[in-house]
Amino acid sequence: MPRHDQARIFRRSTPLQPRRLPMPSLPSRALLRVGLSVGILSGCTHSSGANRTSPAHTATVTSEDIQRTPGEPIEKVLMGRFPGVTVTRTADGGLAVRIRGTTSILGSNDPLYVIDGIPIQPGPNGSLTGISPEDIESIQVLKDPAETAFYGGRGVNGVIVIKLKRPGQ
Repeated sequence: MPRHDQARIFRRSTPLQPRRLPMPSLPSRALLRVGLSVGILSGCTHSSGANRTSPAHTATVTSEDIQRTPGEPIEKVLMGRFPGVTVTRTADGGLAVRIRGTTSILGSNDPLYVIDGIPIQPGPNGSLTGISPEDIESIQVLKDPAETAFYGGRGVNGVIVIKLKRPGQ
């Protein structure tokens, strides 16, 4: 245990830069009350470095690939380019995207969709009609458990990561 005049408190804030705060001079038997606040971040990010360390190769479709087949919905692009991804029509006319096949009888078999780091629910009937294919920079399908572990239980049926173009691109 360091002496009380050498003790330091470390705090991390949003820019993730640690700050050293000196401890006040306290008698040897003093109580120190520390108040902590919890911040909640809503969103996910997937670094490009994860692709280099992943045991499985992550397939990616770029905007150039999408432009070669104009007018196709995003779901059709997924089916034609990624091995193991099936897109089928449901009885009510919607689309069902499956990455690892049917994994649950009672639960959802839908993959997790992440657009620019934010998990979303697809629109009615499982479609992504709210996204124009011309606005997409890249699409990645994460199938391997090592790749989807970042997303926890929500990524158990696979993850479709869509990165949109930035203004001016």
